[in-house]
Amino acid sequence: MHYLDKFRYCPVCGSPRFEEHDFKSKRCADCGFTYYFNSAAAVVAIIVNEKGEMLVGRRGEEPAKGTLDLIGGFADCGEGAEDAMRREIKEEIGLEVGDMTYLFSLPNTYFYSGLLVHTTDMFFQVHIHSSVLIEAHDDMAACWWVNPEEIAPEDFGLDSIREGVRKFLKL
Repeated sequence: MHYLDKFRYCPVCGSPRFEEHDFKSKRCADCGFTYYFNSAAAVVAIIVNEKGEMLVGRRGEEPAKGTLDLIGGFADCGEGAEDAMRREIKEEIGLEVGDMTYLFSLPNTYFYSGLLVHTTDMFFQVHIHSSVLIEAHDDMAACWWVNPEEIAPEDFGLDSIREGVRKFLKL
């Protein structure tokens, strides 16, 4: 099934003549509206402390429930990537952070509510002190500090996170 097959009616006029325009878009034969199915913006935090340890977590929800993960999530409409990163860190571990460094981005797919969502995951490095109290919230079941040499990328459940951890460990 193509990801646009779930979009059957024009979101502007409600016409059922919402037809494939090209591989990544549909066009309404009645009102002319064209919808492009673009990648959603997502952010990922690689949080490190002064000892060089990395903060990892365990996913508390599907997809990939129970596997390792990093702090992150989707950017909201009207939100820049840095603000999205700060919000996700606050929601998932209760910390307010300031400076962060953009590292790289990776494409990903994320199965959500019966739809395969394509994302562009933007990875940021965030430095915090190890003495700061960290508690898992939101969709993180637990989180803890790990020495990078002990990290096995294959233990991370989401494709882009696994590849992002591999890439980060090579930096």
